[in-house]
Amino acid sequence: MRDDYELDNELGNEHHDEQDGERGDVPGWVLVTLMTAGLVVALWAVAGPLLENAFRQAISSVTGQG
Repeated sequence: MRDDYELDNELGNEHHDEQDGERGDVPGWVLVTLMTAGLVVALWAVAGPLLENAFRQAISSVTGQG
C-alpha cells in the first residue's frame, strides 16, 4: 500500500523539509506592496483636495464660522 508521500509525489506535489524554510514569493509581495502604495498615492492626489474641502465645510457648519 502506498503512503501519502508516494501518492503526493505521483500527483506532482512537492514536499519541503523544515530546513528549507519557506521563503514565499518575495518578489511578488514586493510588487503587490509597491502597487498598493502607488494606488494610495494616486487616490490621495485625486481625493485629497475634495476631502479637505468637505472637512472644512463640515467644521465651519458646526462652529458657525463662514
